[in-house]
Amino acid sequence: MSTLPACPQCKSEYTYEDGSNLVCPECAHEWSATVADAPEEGAKVYRDASGNILQDGDTVSVIKDLKLKGGGGVVKMGTKVKNIRLVDADHDIDCKIDGFGQMSLKTEFVKKV
Repeated sequence: MSTLPACPQCKSEYTYEDGSNLVCPECAHEWSATVADAPEEGAKVYRDASGNILQDGDTVSVIKDLKLKGGGGVVKMGTKVKNIRLVDADHDIDCKIDGFGQMSLKTEFVKKV
């Protein structure tokens, strides 16, 4: 027996299939069965350069030399960054790098360790 997903509106577990749609008998909400497998709209998934999913607290490694704005130096390839924090901004990662201090990085320039 296949397990159908709960209703996205009222969270009822009594959903049923009607052709290519899923229907909730409690609130009468109908949605496509193919959309049910997709992640929620509000949940942003952060991925590193290799496609691995990143989470808060992960340790990552820089994959290329990154020049700092303002002539502050260069973060070398292979630098490990511990305990990252993911944010919804232009630069996806807030972190603290030893020798450089507080920084923001883009996920495309790191890989999960």
